[in-house]
Amino acid sequence: MTTKTYYLTTPIYYANSRPHVGSAYTTIACDAVARYKRMCGYDVAYLSGTDEHGVNIERAAEKLGITPAELVDRNQKIFRDLWKLLGIQLTHFVRTTSTEHARAVQTLVRRTRRHSPDAIYKAKYEGRYCIYDNLYVSDSAEPANCPLCGRPAELISEENYFFRLSAYQEKLLTLYQKQPDFVQPDFRMNEVRSFVEAGLKDVSISRKAIKWGIPWPDDPEHVFYVWYDALSSYISGIGFGEGPEGDANPRFKELWPADVHMIGKEIIRFHAVYWPAFLMAAGLPLPKRIFAHGWLLFEQEKMSKSKGNIAYAEPIVNAFDELAGAKVGNDALRYYLLRETVFGQDGNFSREALVTRYNADLANGLGNLASRTLAMIHQYRGGQVPEVSQKAKDTPGFGRFFSPEWSESTKKARVRILHSYDEFQFSAAAGEIWEIVANWGDQVLSTYQPWAKEPQPGQEWFVDALLWLVAETLRHVAVLAHPIIPDATQKIWEQLGQTGKLGDQRIDQLKWGELRPGTRVGRPEAVFPRIEKKEAVERMEAMEEEIRKGPAPAPKAEPAAAASAPAAPGATSRIGIEDFAKVELRVGEVKSAERVAGTDRLMKLVVDIGTEQRQIVAGIAAAYTPEQVVGRKVVIVANLEPRKLRGVESNGMVVAATRPDGSPVLCTFIEDVPVGSRLK
Repeated sequence: MTTKTYYLTTPIYYANSRPHVGSAYTTIACDAVARYKRMCGYDVAYLSGTDEHGVNIERAAEKLGITPAELVDRNQKIFRDLWKLLGIQLTHFVRTTSTEHARAVQTLVRRTRRHSPDAIYKAKYEGRYCIYDNLYVSDSAEPANCPLCGRPAELISEENYFFRLSAYQEKLLTLYQKQPDFVQPDFRMNEVRSFVEAGLKDVSISRKAIKWGIPWPDDPEHVFYVWYDALSSYISGIGFGEGPEGDANPRFKELWPADVHMIGKEIIRFHAVYWPAFLMAAGLPLPKRIFAHGWLLFEQEKMSKSKGNIAYAEPIVNAFDELAGAKVGNDALRYYLLRETVFGQDGNFSREALVTRYNADLANGLGNLASRTLAMIHQYRGGQVPEVSQKAKDTPGFGRFFSPEWSESTKKARVRILHSYDEFQFSAAAGEIWEIVANWGDQVLSTYQPWAKEPQPGQEWFVDALLWLVAETLRHVAVLAHPIIPDATQKIWEQLGQTGKLGDQRIDQLKWGELRPGTRVGRPEAVFPRIEKKEAVERMEAMEEEIRKGPAPAPKAEPAAAASAPAAPGATSRIGIEDFAKVELRVGEVKSAERVAGTDRLMKLVVDIGTEQRQIVAGIAAAYTPEQVVGRKVVIVANLEPRKLRGVESNGMVVAATRPDGSPVLCTFIEDVPVGSRLK
């Protein structure tokens, strides 16, 4: 019998910054899907990776004084380490700097030229481009801001290779009509259809001004545009690129087309419009489904490094593990993210809500049920699962738990949960499972109180039936909840005396009544110890602050001998006067200052700049007290976009130098300068 395959992907993540909880959200959701599908008997391929090309990588590396290759080598390890910490079960990890990926991208273009000779052409491009989101913003030289991040887009003028996207408008609309579930949720499909109906313009798929990228075949002055490069990872990672048509690899033939591309809503255009058109032109099958989930909002905004409203996964996991004295952080984060938000909609992230949900559902709910059940089996039955007598089955009211009707009722609950998993409705699945915890477990114990029946003679049969019933409930919950909270459910599985890996169980074949009497259970150990909310939040924030500070800079290695003359000491990349003129530097006087709660580094200032008073958050609290800065004249950058730092809006930036030990030194004036004066 042929094994069923299931292939799902997350986006490959841009290797220019540390992943935050928003990035982890997509990956955790896909991991839950992968675990569920494996428990349904599928051979699952789960792909992620790092997008390592583009001008942003090039510039970031230059700023750090390292090569782009060194930067992406360092950053891809951060992603790998995080996915390992979160227990993500990837089968394929793609790096776009790999030889195999480069071969696949070049093969895709060659194949496209054979299958659709008119699809790619060379022409001059002039327009605005956002280096941060790798997005062509407009085809005009007029100033424009990126619709995703809001930053000013750069003017690009160069000869590029273009993909004739305009020729695929009707084909895409036909696709959407024939496959209305190609993009999900439904309202995302409506957005995509409206975008295509408004008319498509051809898109540039190469760049000439940058060098850090995959060379264009037979024209090495050009490198591939980063989105054409990145999207191709979905096929390069499973073996595309072998043979003249690229599809000679047996694993590629087995897995492609992908069952689902799981993405964030901000990149839906690239996946639901560009990517299908690229594949059509190459004569390759299209993915079966594209699911665009919403954003995790933190302080009511999408998490963004530039806005300073980021929560990282590592501090959450490590703080929970540390305070609980057990490995609970991974499950706590997974459960909160998947339970709290309807997948597909925007959701809010809150450290306080995370701890509240953990204590209520995991510690007081499932964890407490497991501890009570195992403790009573040890106390009353010597650590062995008791047998249910015929008397219990025949007892009116109570006997319903052992009847065919109850077995059918449990089956219906399982069907609803599995359907929710199939539709990526993790919140609904978790809600159904916790109904089982409450109604089949806690409520049964509270109603019948087995501890009140012993040691009364003649009640042994009743206690036996109760303990078996609640233990079987735990077994069911462990299997059903495993895709969401894999670590804790494996512990419960083992504590119930079950053998093997829980992930190998067939969730689609789970049946009520298969817990064998006589099974010896393990000693009860708290699966989810309670933790103190205030302490947990403070610990997470402190750990995040350490991440933001970053490691101390490593000493630079001596430069290797080179054929060209070395740069002068302290030399940096030069800019034109027009670039400097964009920065508005003004003299400001600090009117008031106070520390930002919950951080040792940030100070909130009110600064008079002549025409107005600005609130600015500055990272100077470790070097100055509020009293030391009030009344000082400082230099501020007055034309920065406002952003939030730890929930406090900052409307500008105070200019400071850095001592060798890393502490800041405010830039000020010896002579008297009027407030509001502009620096030139």
